[in-house]
Amino acid sequence: MKLIDTRTKKELKVGDSVVTFRGEEYTLRGFSPPRHAASTGRVYINRGSEYDEEYFPSVINAKFEGE
Repeated sequence: MKLIDTRTKKELKVGDSVVTFRGEEYTLRGFSPPRHAASTGRVYINRGSEYDEEYFPSVINAKFEGE
């Protein structure tokens, strides 16, 4: 599965700069695709702290597409 930016329609990759719906800039550190139809998956982002933060993809205006 690919993680797609819903605004630009481009694929997001680990290390890309992403902006949350609040306008906060983060670095995409990883992601976990959905495991079943009712799941949206998760993204792991970081803003320079020691720990990554885990969110739904919609927080960074993204979604998973494909197989």
